Amino acid sequence: MIKFENVTKVYNKTVRAVDDISFNVRGGEIVGFIGPNGSGKTTTMKMLTGIIKADVGKITVNGFNVRKDPIKAKESIGYIADSPDMFLRLKATEFLDLIGDIYHVPTEKRQERIQEFAKRFELTEALSSPIMSYSHGMRQKIMVIAALMHNPPVWILDEPMVGLDPKSAFELKQMMREHAQAGNAVFFSTHVLEVAEKLCDRVIIIKKGHILYDGTLEKLESTNKNESLEKIFLELTEK
Repeated sequence: MIKFENVTKVYNKTVRAVDDISFNVRGGEIVGFIGPNGSGKTTTMKMLTGIIKADVGKITVNGFNVRKDPIKAKESIGYIADSPDMFLRLKATEFLDLIGDIYHVPTEKRQERIQEFAKRFELTEALSSPIMSYSHGMRQKIMVIAALMHNPPVWILDEPMVGLDPKSAFELKQMMREHAQAGNAVFFSTHVLEVAEKLCDRVIIIKKGHILYDGTLEKLESTNKNESLEKIFLELTEK
């Protein structure tokens, strides 16, 4: 459902933020994307969502070329950015209606999904309040609801657990599992290795724009004397 083919992104003609990377994320998988700060994770996700353009290579989402068919590709994506501080002057209901209009979600289906997600995140009573009055965690929950309202087959989440309380983080992880079990794809970045260890079918480790590892946790741990993911990660990225 996600395919990168020899993708490169260079900033200021000198900084190779992403350097000739290739990987796939198939339907039914939860794939964790991990790496130290400045490794190229956010750049990769922004190219995947069409926010920035790759300089070289090909990216497809749900069969659609991100460069040649950007609208179809973006309609297939639910994207949660690393910052939820957007549209702060709108009430949550106004913001969600705006997103529903953009993705042409029918009114009845829209309300059904908003209420379902708001209940799971314990936000029902706060929906009529301005987003600026929300805590960071509440803003993050609203961004999750907005990203998932059109029921996209591909979820792209950039540090989605940051700011969430334990119950909401648990709910989001459950939703990620449910989405993958339905045959869809989940691709998310995280600094919390314990989350990756418990949630992912595969992990992709990136450093300085290069992929160091792409495979299952079982294989990674078995080839590294069954050490913890944290220790393996530190050994790989400190080389």
